[in-house]
Amino acid sequence: MAALGREAGADRRAAGVVPVGIGEASKDIKMPTYIYGQSSPSLGDAKLRKPMVIEIIEKKFEYLRKEKTLNIYGTVTFGTTAGFSGILANLIFRHCFKVKHDALKTYASLTTLPFLSTIVSCELLVRHALYSGNISRENCVLRSSLIGIVCGVLYPIALAFSKNGRLAVKYHTVPLPPKGRVLRYWLLLCQTEVKAMVIPLILQTALGIYHGLQHYAIFESTLEKTVHED
Repeated sequence: MAALGREAGADRRAAGVVPVGIGEASKDIKMPTYIYGQSSPSLGDAKLRKPMVIEIIEKKFEYLRKEKTLNIYGTVTFGTTAGFSGILANLIFRHCFKVKHDALKTYASLTTLPFLSTIVSCELLVRHALYSGNISRENCVLRSSLIGIVCGVLYPIALAFSKNGRLAVKYHTVPLPPKGRVLRYWLLLCQTEVKAMVIPLILQTALGIYHGLQHYAIFESTLEKTVHED
């Protein structure tokens, strides 16, 4: 039996198998040991990362705040020029129809309504659609220029024409048009002075193109900065 045991031991040593006794541990296996009071490495990394994350978030908020300010200033400027276009249209039609009444009322409405309609249209049709990812750069510029033409020129002309035309009929400041030629009569009455509205037409178109390009550039820079930081 002893001889058999020695032969089995020799076979195992020849095969590279060495028995490990109870209480012995393999030298290749290293157990992690922590000293009481020593902080965990993961907790230390978290403490270092926390101020970095806070700093990145603060920078993002500051960047977005600046871009929002630029968007607001551009839109308010666009709406203000539409308001001045309304003042010019009201001045032209009051002169054509020789209206002297309700000046404050007409000027207030012709300034406020084009201003608000331009801002609301830019917010809904340009900025909201742009940040939803539904429009391209060309579409953004086209929408902005159309807003400038419609809300900054055509709408003030129609509004000034209707308000001052009603006042002219009410106070009989101009002869009443013949039956069947009402619209043609009013157009012939003010066709010369209305040509001055070409100036705000060019201005609003140029501002609309610039406004659309600016909005898209801000949107692209925001998107690129967000992608790089993520």
